[in-house]
Amino acid sequence: MIAIVDYEAGNIGSVANALARLGVEFTVTSDTKVIKDADGVIFPGQGRAGTAMASLRKNGLVGVLPELTQPFLGICLGMQLMVGELEEDNVRGLGIIPGSCIRFREIKPVPHMGWNNLHIKKKSQLLENIQDDSYMYFVHSYFVEAPEEFTLSTTDYGGEFASVIAKDNFFGVQAHPEKSAKTGETILKNFLKLCGEKP
Repeated sequence: MIAIVDYEAGNIGSVANALARLGVEFTVTSDTKVIKDADGVIFPGQGRAGTAMASLRKNGLVGVLPELTQPFLGICLGMQLMVGELEEDNVRGLGIIPGSCIRFREIKPVPHMGWNNLHIKKKSQLLENIQDDSYMYFVHSYFVEAPEEFTLSTTDYGGEFASVIAKDNFFGVQAHPEKSAKTGETILKNFLKLCGEKP
């Protein structure tokens, strides 16, 4: 069973719909025990960093999520909250992966919205069967700066930013796999395989 973390952020419904299409058992929850017991955890989101972190604190998840040992996938805001420092609302993130999240500067238009490609830097089970320069769908005004060792792919929007990150069992994707056609579906299937699921 896959747990989709419910922290009152947007985009949870579209991720749930994507898993339903793949025929995978899942639940949308903020219950710490359910999340700990899940085969895999997806941490999606759209919205503001400060509001999201406040909801995580309210539900007792700030200390729980970084300690998880099963496969974990952060999507969009979910990926951004995985790092330590976020410029938006000047908040501390979960600190799962070293790095910071800052706003695009001197680039128009912001947000970065639409299709853009992945420049794959490292092999990973998450990116299995994903070709270099594959396109995914992005919607974001802030981006993650992460050390090279944790960066699986970058994307260019007035300069390169980390678009897929990973550390141990934790993965983050800045784009929306649930809205990214075949490429996104492949990434979700790869993640589910890591969880022992068979989509």
